[in-house]
Amino acid sequence: MFTSEDKDQLRLKGITEEQLNIQLTNFKNGFPYLKLSGAASVEKGILTPSQEQIQKCLDAWDTYVKTGKKVVKFVPASGAASRMFKNLFEFLGADYDVPTTDFEKKFFNQISQFAFYDDLDKACENAYKMGISGLLAAGKYKEVVAALLEQAGLNYGQLPKGLLKFHKSINGNRTPLEEHLVEGALYAVNGDGNVFVHFTVSPEHRALFNHLVEEKASTYAKMYGVKYEVSFSEQKPSTDTLAANMDNTPFRNEDGKLLFRPGGHGALIENLNDLDADVIFIKNIDNVVPDRLKSETITYKKVIAGVLVALQQKVFAYLRVLETGKYTHEQLMEMLQFTQKELFCENPEVNRMEDTELAVYLKNKLNRPMRVCGMVKNVGEPGGGPFLAYNPDGTISLQILESSQIDMNDPEKKKMFEMGTHFNPVDLVCAVKGYDGKKFDLTKYVDKATGFISYKSKNGKELKALELPGLWNGAMSDWNTIFVEVPLSTFNPVKVVNDLLREQHQG
Repeated sequence: MFTSEDKDQLRLKGITEEQLNIQLTNFKNGFPYLKLSGAASVEKGILTPSQEQIQKCLDAWDTYVKTGKKVVKFVPASGAASRMFKNLFEFLGADYDVPTTDFEKKFFNQISQFAFYDDLDKACENAYKMGISGLLAAGKYKEVVAALLEQAGLNYGQLPKGLLKFHKSINGNRTPLEEHLVEGALYAVNGDGNVFVHFTVSPEHRALFNHLVEEKASTYAKMYGVKYEVSFSEQKPSTDTLAANMDNTPFRNEDGKLLFRPGGHGALIENLNDLDADVIFIKNIDNVVPDRLKSETITYKKVIAGVLVALQQKVFAYLRVLETGKYTHEQLMEMLQFTQKELFCENPEVNRMEDTELAVYLKNKLNRPMRVCGMVKNVGEPGGGPFLAYNPDGTISLQILESSQIDMNDPEKKKMFEMGTHFNPVDLVCAVKGYDGKKFDLTKYVDKATGFISYKSKNGKELKALELPGLWNGAMSDWNTIFVEVPLSTFNPVKVVNDLLREQHQG
């Protein structure tokens, strides 16, 4: 099936024929739905810490960062902002020239409230010898949008979100990249004053990110009394996935070459695995707020980190006991209670296990990466939900699932999905080293049966695209997972440009 040219293509990407055949099998067979036990809730699976517990978590985190452990903030930032401007691209191509939809009217009526207004005004002056107000008075609305989106102007339509002006500030209007640098100084500073921030970027934008860091990092370092170490990585070519025709044969470009596509955010488990860190915070690039609203975000980032390190301390103590082989039945029962009540991992078979078998089971379940995920109450925003799901080994544990992983044709499963009270805003803190101080190989904890097939087109031809198990879904399926309720105020994504007009994004 594969030509010598195909094999050269695979070699350059670092993909084996075996991997390619597995992908073709996935296209043919699809992915199974996950078996659910129920939606996680504050009654079961989602912690809601009291004020006293919050203080204990804050203290636990403050103590931890003084121990010399390395903390890194990881920000997926490779996505282009083109979807953010979908409505404005449609306006540019529309057969009318004045704002007609509610979205268009809002954009132009409140245009001066955007943090990029001054930059756009200059771009309009350069292109048309007239500023925004003059162009709007003359009815030249499309010229303003062209200056915002197109390469001759600000080129916002092709840039990544991380480089766009989001928030007004007295010290200069800020991009999401800058807001993440500030956040890093407020909750992810290491004991020696270093702040490690890692952005995943696309190759074509890496130089722009680097330039902005060189331009701005020293300002924030001085402002917060820290030292920044900012690094970048790109999705690896080896995580690209083959596209397929509708009959599940390999899709080929017009030149006969195989078509590969990026494997989605699940590919970033490789980038995460390459980091040298003890604890890693993960948060999306567009979920940032101006300084006046940061305090609650900072508090709850430290809270979930405090939950993580407190639980990790217990896990390490148990694993050291198990390693000695000198444990009592009572100690095993205590560990089992911890696994069931605090990690929400259940195994219907444990009652039949002898102590020796139980010890092996507990060591296996405890000795793995751990993550604490913030969960906000569901207010209709899209996002993965918290569930109790069955694992391939028959155990039940906490998982973040997308609706595509749930069989909505099964009334019972659909009801479980609809009963979900919370969703995941991509607010994670991860512990990626074991009790022996060695890094886990994160690629070994991926549930490969949790990928996703979507339908796209290329040059007018339909194709099937394969997405790898999502970073916070199947890619972390075999981690120990804890859910903590966090306030809705900590979740302020920018999906469309007019979201920047929300009160939360106004300086």
